[in-house]
Amino acid sequence: MTASVPTLDFVERHSPQFTALADQIWNLAELRYEEFASAQLHIEMLEAAGFRVTRGVADIPTAFIAEAGSGGPVIGILGEYDALSGLSQEAGAMTCQASSEIANGNGHGCGHHLLGTAAHLAAAAVKEQLERTGQAGTVRFYGCPAEEGGSGKTFMARAGLFDDLDAALSWHPAVHNGVFSGETLANIQAYFRFRGKASHAANSPHLGRSALDAVELMNVGVNYLREHMLPDARVHYAVTNTGGLSPNVVQANAEVLYLVRAPRNDQATELFERVRNVARGAALMTGCELEVVFDKACSNLMQNTVLNQLVHKHLQAIGAPAFSPEEMALAAEFQKQTLTPEDIEGAGRSLGQAWRNPKPLFDHIDLYTPGNERKMYGSTDVGDVSWVTPTAQCFTACYAFGTPFHSWQLVSQGKSSLAHKGMLLAAKTMAASAIELFSAPDMLAQAKAELLERRGGKPYACPIPDDVKLPFQR
Repeated sequence: MTASVPTLDFVERHSPQFTALADQIWNLAELRYEEFASAQLHIEMLEAAGFRVTRGVADIPTAFIAEAGSGGPVIGILGEYDALSGLSQEAGAMTCQASSEIANGNGHGCGHHLLGTAAHLAAAAVKEQLERTGQAGTVRFYGCPAEEGGSGKTFMARAGLFDDLDAALSWHPAVHNGVFSGETLANIQAYFRFRGKASHAANSPHLGRSALDAVELMNVGVNYLREHMLPDARVHYAVTNTGGLSPNVVQANAEVLYLVRAPRNDQATELFERVRNVARGAALMTGCELEVVFDKACSNLMQNTVLNQLVHKHLQAIGAPAFSPEEMALAAEFQKQTLTPEDIEGAGRSLGQAWRNPKPLFDHIDLYTPGNERKMYGSTDVGDVSWVTPTAQCFTACYAFGTPFHSWQLVSQGKSSLAHKGMLLAAKTMAASAIELFSAPDMLAQAKAELLERRGGKPYACPIPDDVKLPFQR
């Protein structure tokens, strides 16, 4: 069973309106928990289409839920709209240059302007189908802020917003078309703030206690941990406060932000505690005080074969976009001028067909083999949703093959027809998958049973403690 022609036609008929929405959000490029204008654009269109919108859910001003239909099953479609700092880029440019349209220095280096828009369009198509056919069920669009470094969905999961879902669907812009079948890493992010004592660095250095020394010693100590971590674990840091610009002052305050990743939540927690112990040692060595501020966390992604097979079926039925010779030429030019052979090789290594026959644009659907789940070393707060309810995602090709995530090259292509075509494929796939689920109670039951089995009898436990406030509330 595939989606009805009217549903797919709905996506095509409304594609100009939603292409414009994606471009508007690209132009805004708002960061985590600051996506006020982007969220408002989505809300206005959803309300105009007849959705019931609840704003400010989970005490997050830029999070919302839009709902249509009634009764069960309840199918959720997840949308995002946050950007990344420091990735301002002129649209369509073949060189790295700041955007002339955006003054805030940010850029959509992960394609979330497309992600939220395709999810919105899919929800609108499903609403139209429910109304046209009289099918019972509720479609729910989640406006999810702060996926980049904020774990908005994890805070939303902590508030119980996904507890009554029968299934959830999402997608991510990429350089290929296929099921999102990789396992992602759980993570924990925290600030380590050291307080020492200021003093004249020449006249009385013995009276000072350097917080910057503590940060440096912590970083050295954590680097010594790397040999003794799980091979799949990752630890990253950024020094966010060096204590000032005067070398003749012993720095009294300094701060470093750490992001700790591991395959499972318990492993991330264990590794985070080891990092915390290194920080305690650095504070003792320098005579400084230490404050640890837990920022955010997210769970590892729980795959669901039942839903993955459903999404793959509809991806295949709809097929890859038909790229024009001009679009192929544009992608080839991006590859030639902005990417390295290593970029292209890295993108294709895990994709057998692309590896054998690389093209500037991925123009087919990648094979999906249940149980052959690739390791992905990034993280996503969709992981927390996947622990609560059966969840599936797809990738669609929106960029020249080999374009790295979180790069200026990806931002540059974000308003192109390539990106828009991939966005529409994602909308059709999610809409078709959701529509089938409304009349497939056995499939939903199987998906839920699989989730319980994969959890090994463990309930979902939010990795963000109850007493941790949202970043903007601190």
